[in-house]
Amino acid sequence: MENALSKQISLVERSIAQLDNWITQNGWAGYDPYDFKQHPLFTTSKSTFTKKTLGRAILLTESFFPMLTRRVLHIPREVNAKAMGLFTAAYQILYKITNKDNYLYKSQETLKWLEENPSRGYMGLCWGHPFGWQSRIFIPRDTPSSVITAIVGDALWRFYRMTGQSIYLSYCQSICEFFLNNLNIDSLGEDKICFSKTPLDNFHIHNSNLFVADFLIKIGNQLQKKSYIETAYKAITYTLSEQNENGSFCYWGRDQGGKCLIDHYHSGFAIRCLYSIWKSTNDKKVYNSLKRYYKFYCGRMFTNEGIPKMTPKALFPINIHSCAEAILCHSTL
Repeated sequence: MENALSKQISLVERSIAQLDNWITQNGWAGYDPYDFKQHPLFTTSKSTFTKKTLGRAILLTESFFPMLTRRVLHIPREVNAKAMGLFTAAYQILYKITNKDNYLYKSQETLKWLEENPSRGYMGLCWGHPFGWQSRIFIPRDTPSSVITAIVGDALWRFYRMTGQSIYLSYCQSICEFFLNNLNIDSLGEDKICFSKTPLDNFHIHNSNLFVADFLIKIGNQLQKKSYIETAYKAITYTLSEQNENGSFCYWGRDQGGKCLIDHYHSGFAIRCLYSIWKSTNDKKVYNSLKRYYKFYCGRMFTNEGIPKMTPKALFPINIHSCAEAILCHSTL
């Protein structure tokens, strides 16, 4: 048993080293699964034929030949704030585990990029995608996202806790001010609110709502900002009120969703947020919701062999984000 565990640890260490070497050789810039949709064929064409027929052909081609599609469409590699936030947190964790200075240096490098490249023109620090993307509305390049900003915020929060440098706590407070002053906040009943995903929409999306609430509670506790915590609880109350009987949450709020959409990695996001909120508050309602959701996740989002499913009913497509989230979610809880 001990020998098997040792082999697994060695495999993980080799995989991390190989990935780190690849990043060192190739740099921070890369592609995103949705970046090709910023092409004018998708965003500016007024032709129904172009958007539907040609667009579907491109989507199909991209599924099988992702690199070729990007070369043909001249889609550049970009540095993505979400990736940089995740890199920053990952290198901090690796430094904490190994005490190797090169991981600390890389964490500082990615952190510096984030400090120098926020979205501009808002009341607090925030970050978005380096490409436009189509949801129910079109979201232009660099429009700040609550999810991306919360992920970057987590990296800043970790760095503050690791170093004690107050500037990083001030960055976290600035992020909270963005959430409270630039996102749209819809009232959805008594003591229930939902934060929008970006300043441009009024989407009711449970995982992004929880990302914001979790961050507000962490920083509210640290700064003794009662207003942050009270606002966060209203968002939490809304999301908890929409939990399904089987323990899951739909991606969209019920007033906007129609069909209940559930996928692997967004479920993992929400579960980790609920866990973090529970750790910060010791709230029994949050714990009970988390327990039910995690039971659903373990029972419905994996095959019997442990392969992460894309949805409760569909294994395919095998999604690297789902695989990564499965590791992260289980290891967090």
